[in-house]
Amino acid sequence: MFETYTLPSGIELDNRLLLAPMTNFLSEDDGRVSEKELDYYKRRSKGLGAVITACANVNAQGKGFDGEIGVDRDELIPGLKQLADVIHGEGAKAILQLYHGGRMCPPHLVPDETPVSASAVAAEREGAVTPREMTDEEIVQTIEDFKQATRRAIEADFDGVEIHGANTYLLQQFFSPHSNRRTDRWGGDVFERMRFPLAVVDAMKEAVGEHASSPFITGYRLSPEEPHTPGISLEETLEFSKELTGKDLDYLHISLRSFHQSSIREERDDSVISQIQGEVGDRLPVIGVGSLMTEKDVKQALETVPLIALGREMLIDPDWAVKVKEGQSDQITTEMDLESQEEVVIPEPMWTKVLSIPGWIPQRKK
Repeated sequence: MFETYTLPSGIELDNRLLLAPMTNFLSEDDGRVSEKELDYYKRRSKGLGAVITACANVNAQGKGFDGEIGVDRDELIPGLKQLADVIHGEGAKAILQLYHGGRMCPPHLVPDETPVSASAVAAEREGAVTPREMTDEEIVQTIEDFKQATRRAIEADFDGVEIHGANTYLLQQFFSPHSNRRTDRWGGDVFERMRFPLAVVDAMKEAVGEHASSPFITGYRLSPEEPHTPGISLEETLEFSKELTGKDLDYLHISLRSFHQSSIREERDDSVISQIQGEVGDRLPVIGVGSLMTEKDVKQALETVPLIALGREMLIDPDWAVKVKEGQSDQITTEMDLESQEEVVIPEPMWTKVLSIPGWIPQRKK
């Protein structure tokens, strides 16, 4: 767990643990990093190899949350640099997650109050708005927006970026047969639906080549399956993962609720993460995540993949990694104490929002 790990770019992580990206709703309304946000990350950066931030929108059309970090304008670079500096100050590498919310963006946050997506197909959730299909010109511009966001991350002294291609947001929407019904070059079979996310990867790697003067991390996060029909299958994700191995990436981050979960669509004996690791792990490092609350849980998971991201675990106990490293794993807190908000540094509105998600944060009974 605490052995160093060298990524394909040559950057060495102090250990195999990363902070998982989690939306925190703490930025200013204009996308600037806030003091509350700096405090939140400072409290959670110690003892980790790297910190992956909450998603940062690459353009105004992609803003998916109130209180979201922005990386869509040069004027935001100074605040982003403060964030990178805070993470570095605790000894961790800083990775900025870049994203576009697509059809999941609330109308009140985007221009003309009209979300956009690959096709004019609403998400399968109550109250979902039907988005407007993006034009070819908008798609090309969005690819450029991801490139420029990468440049800003480099100028803000981040060690890397993570492409958010998971959790039903825009890149996943283009890859999904549910949300992508296009008949032009951006839609079609599984390989044609990869075209947009792969173009984003290429553009971001171009930015690294043009602007980074030292090794720079580029990772990709994906959700391996969708429950609806049509929807992304594990077989399609394995094909996509193989394509990503040729893109000079540093890691593939698999977004799962539970590390050991099996396929939600197919009858398979092996876990999803083990199948992806078996397919691409010898060419592209895989990060696993999901309900790994104890030292034993993480040690067992590291028998499958080389890197682990901790999310809820680090919300409940920001000292998780430090305690394990110092031989105090018996003191790890695995349930949220409702009186601990100040100690764990989860400012409002994040505190109320995360505790309101049914079953997501284990809570101590009163």
